[in-house]
Amino acid sequence: MLCNYLAVCMQSKMLLILLISGFAFAQTPYNRITKHLVVSDTIVFDSLSVNPYHFKVRQLNGAVLDTTHYWVNFAKAYLVLKHTNLDSIEISYVRYPDFLTRKYFNLDNKIIVKNPRNLNNLYALKASKPKPFSPFAGLNTSGSISRGITIGNNQNSVLNSQLDLQISGKLSDKVTLRASIQDANIPLQESGYSQRLDEFDQVFVELESNRWKVRAGDVNLADTSSYFMRFHKKIQGLDIHANLTHSSSKTQFFATGALARGRYTQSQFVGQEGNQGPYKLLGPNEELFILIISGSETVYANGVPLKVGENNDYVMDYNAGEIRFNPTFPITSDTRITVDYQVTDNNYTRFVAFGGAAHQSEKFSVGIQLYSESDAKNQPIQQNLSEQQVTALIEAGDNPNLMVAQSAVEDTFSENKILYRREMRDGREIFVFSNNPEESQLFNVRFSLVGAGLGNYILTNNNAIERIFEYVSPINGIPQGSFEPIVRIVAPNKLQLAVVRGDYSPNQKTNAAFEVALSNNDLNLFSNIDDDDNHGIATRVALKRKLLDKNWKLDGFVNFDHIDTHFRNLEGVYQVEFNRDWNLPIQANTRLNQNTSLGTQQLLKTGLNLNISETENTTYQFQRLEINDFYTGNRHLLSINHRKKRWLLQSDNSFLTSESNS
Repeated sequence: MLCNYLAVCMQSKMLLILLISGFAFAQTPYNRITKHLVVSDTIVFDSLSVNPYHFKVRQLNGAVLDTTHYWVNFAKAYLVLKHTNLDSIEISYVRYPDFLTRKYFNLDNKIIVKNPRNLNNLYALKASKPKPFSPFAGLNTSGSISRGITIGNNQNSVLNSQLDLQISGKLSDKVTLRASIQDANIPLQESGYSQRLDEFDQVFVELESNRWKVRAGDVNLADTSSYFMRFHKKIQGLDIHANLTHSSSKTQFFATGALARGRYTQSQFVGQEGNQGPYKLLGPNEELFILIISGSETVYANGVPLKVGENNDYVMDYNAGEIRFNPTFPITSDTRITVDYQVTDNNYTRFVAFGGAAHQSEKFSVGIQLYSESDAKNQPIQQNLSEQQVTALIEAGDNPNLMVAQSAVEDTFSENKILYRREMRDGREIFVFSNNPEESQLFNVRFSLVGAGLGNYILTNNNAIERIFEYVSPINGIPQGSFEPIVRIVAPNKLQLAVVRGDYSPNQKTNAAFEVALSNNDLNLFSNIDDDDNHGIATRVALKRKLLDKNWKLDGFVNFDHIDTHFRNLEGVYQVEFNRDWNLPIQANTRLNQNTSLGTQQLLKTGLNLNISETENTTYQFQRLEINDFYTGNRHLLSINHRKKRWLLQSDNSFLTSESNS
């Protein structure tokens, strides 16, 4: 048995030797590699280990180099020549297979701890748990609330309250939140709770990311990019903006829907010598008692905007609708004051919608904007319209003098009421004061002031308890009174604007721009009468060219405006002193969107602008204004700005003025 076992072992060894020899012999003709190498100190000829039995070094003439002239590291495949003056050699070898020379590990070297100092410490491995989601963890809040009582020997005690709450932070890596609640005089009830949120000065919540922005609550809606649709309005609603940025262009979308808090109004008056105020501001229909929206006003004195504040130029009493100027800004009889503001208008529920899109590239930009401000005629607030009043509005058209209705309502006798009986006089039905309880029919009558010489009633008893009106017969058909037994009706209206504008710069020296605006102004949504003047159009073309662009820069420009007689804008196109600069009457409607106009107007502006430095420039303008056949005027303006001084030389057909400011 031992002999058989030895025989089997010998056969196995012989078979293994034959297999290895066959493998080595089989790979020789197929894996032999020959390379020509330049002689250096150490020659690396491969990245894998090589077989030492098939390695040869030859000279270029084919002679085999003796092994005493070189040394080879077969594991790392590099050659070191010794005592030879050869320039180049030729080597041939057989490379071992990759799986024989590859290093194999049970563990990756990267997780082996090389520092053995803490090997004796014990460690516990735990599965990581995801952090709980906290949507408001990154928000910061700050603010204050204060109460104060003002007491004086000549006034009653007054409670003053202020609230300021600010919230800001990140909801996520890409979304930021901002919120604010502000009120300078918190409305309070007996139970101690604040009243409606819309009575606060400012309440809003805003979410913003790098591509979109959403704001809800009080929104300062403004547009300064358009020429014919510049406006600033405070509203309560939702405002959305979205931006799409491309490699060479940018696109923006925006939309706003809200309830309007007020209506744009303007008051113009001349100051009184030494009288700092208060000056009373009127409503759109010359109402005496108005509420002005806080912070909506813009005040101009001689065309220069003023600043609000106790330490600045003026302060406003928004509840009383009054303006008072500080002693630091003295008022004289030559001070021309213009106040633009928004008045709370609660006659109807009023909706505002504003939206559009703009696309801008390197050379071209285009945009479209739509604006609508409309009353909901079926949702009156301060007035309940009867069928008779609605009929009066339908028949009145756009004439405010016809938007009236009889105010007499049949009533029962009472000693605490002022009642009138109806009788015929001068061929008409009039009302006569009566305190006779035996009268079969008595009326409760409201009288409205229509103006001196326009009414048939006068006020005979004007005390705090009784206000009695008496009929006065007309003389030669001319009324002799100032009151009428009527009540004025406020008609719902709407104003819509659509603007398309574009800008093109073919090169760095030339720029061309245009804008087209369409308006739809309906002064009475109940009536189709007088609707032929609702629509208007306005266009503008502007060209600018750089004539000189070196140390001194010279630009030439041409602007042309065409405004139709029926076009209405939101808050005026030109500056507040436009009518005075051109010697125009106020009713010329060149700035304010009133109901009367002198006609279609065309304005041309052309000139040159020379810039010597950032603080020194000179501008010359020629202007020409035409209003149908009513008015034609030319103006020449030369403006010189030198460091801190400015000179303005103005010349037209009628006057010449000079001003200097520093």
